[in-house]
Amino acid sequence: MKARLALVVLSLVLSLLIGLTLRRGAGAATGVSTRPLIGLSMDTLEVERWQHDRDLFVARAKELGADVLVVSANGSDTRQVQDCEALINNRIGALVIIPHDGAAMAKGVNLAHEAHIPVLAYDRLILNCDLDLYLTFDNVRVGELQAGYLVDKLKGRKARIVRLLGSKTDNNAFLFKQGQDNILNPAIARGDIEIVHEDWCDGWRPENAKKVLNAAITKAGRNIDAVLCSADILSAGAIQVLLEEGLAGKVLVTGQDADLSSCQRIVEGTQAMTIYKPIKNLANTAAELAVKMARREVIVAKQELPNGKTSVPSIFLPVHVVDKDTMEATVIADGFHTRESIYKP
Repeated sequence: MKARLALVVLSLVLSLLIGLTLRRGAGAATGVSTRPLIGLSMDTLEVERWQHDRDLFVARAKELGADVLVVSANGSDTRQVQDCEALINNRIGALVIIPHDGAAMAKGVNLAHEAHIPVLAYDRLILNCDLDLYLTFDNVRVGELQAGYLVDKLKGRKARIVRLLGSKTDNNAFLFKQGQDNILNPAIARGDIEIVHEDWCDGWRPENAKKVLNAAITKAGRNIDAVLCSADILSAGAIQVLLEEGLAGKVLVTGQDADLSSCQRIVEGTQAMTIYKPIKNLANTAAELAVKMARREVIVAKQELPNGKTSVPSIFLPVHVVDKDTMEATVIADGFHTRESIYKP
């Protein structure tokens, strides 16, 4: 008899519980163990933010009586599929995937399901598969906050903006753009904003951000009011270009992830803002959900999100703007970074 993983979707409007039963289970020997084994397949550990996620996830899972096997694909889709196969062969009870490519990792989900193992997508949606659960932040809201910050700071003049979009292999990049568009399009229609150049930055690589911004300056000149970067890693590349052009601190630059280096740039004045996504909340929640999935317990999700094949039960966590004025009340108050590390000499 196959064990069942019940995912219950809570309607915010009607406050009705709708039970969704997904058949996973008996094939994984550790799936119902009192001490589950969780597999965590990560896109990369080369980015500072993901190191925080790993450490917090593992610590919380251990507090809950579970063990975690962690593997990193270093940005390779082929390797990440192989990583998932290796984790499955280690008889894990649940698989958590931070995908490099949301489309490519459908294969990892399918392999897990063949072994009756439920899968949680962590912060990045996996497309075109029967994904069990998706946990993330409100990524459309991220884009809205980024663009809204610039529109507010630049009001009163016709502002010229360069936009550095994320990697097309990451579904979140499209959600960030969607949120930005929600704010920018009305401002463009009013004549308040002009997008002088925009492009995608493959692999979220800072060197690609530099290429896009250099292309923008070649095309539109140095008369730029803001660079709308979808993430801090892109901000780093953009600010390097602005430093070389003598424009650092004169052009507003956005970001996301509240990396330590970006928080330092904010207090120094070369970056205007970032988005703080409380990683501890995300990682802790993911660990708690993964342990429940491994133990075949009921999980409550508040929303659903289509992934091209099904509507995936989803949980969205809130995000916060960080600038000079809110640094203390956000990343420092949460202990994400220390005051000393941010305001270093």
